[in-house]
Amino acid sequence: MKPTVLILCTGNSCRSHLAEGILRHAAGDLLNVASAGSKPAGFVHPLALEVMREIGIDLSSHHSKHMNEFLQQPVETVITVCGNADQACPMFPGQNNRHHWGFEDPAHATGSHEEQLTVFRRVRDEIQRVFNAYAAGRKDSARA
Repeated sequence: MKPTVLILCTGNSCRSHLAEGILRHAAGDLLNVASAGSKPAGFVHPLALEVMREIGIDLSSHHSKHMNEFLQQPVETVITVCGNADQACPMFPGQNNRHHWGFEDPAHATGSHEEQLTVFRRVRDEIQRVFNAYAAGRKDSARA
C-alpha cells in the first residue's frame, strides 16, 4: 500500500492544492497525495487553477476538504504549508512524519489580474522547488 502524504493549509484553496498537484505529479505512483484545511474555504482559487494549468497540471477536479475527513485513515506524513494549519494540526492515525514548510498566501495578492498572477506564479514556483526536492528524496529512499 502506498503511503499517504496529507498537505494541510487553513483554507485549502491555494497553497495546499498547489503543493498537492505538484507532489502528485513529481512522486508519480510512489505516494497517495491529498490536501485539506483546518477551515476549508469551500473552493479552489481560480488563479491557482490557472497557474497550475500553465505548468501542465490540472486541478479542475480538486475541491476544498476539511482535515477531519482524514482522521479515520492512515496518514504517514503530514506537511503544513501555513502557520495556522501547523498550529491546528492533529495527529493522524499512522503518522510517522510531520513537516512545516510555510509559504506566502497568494490569495491575499492585490492589484490587477496580471499582478495577482505574478504572486501566484512566484508562490507556485517556490512550492514546486520544495516539493520536487521532497519527491526526489522519497524516490531515492524507495530505491535504497
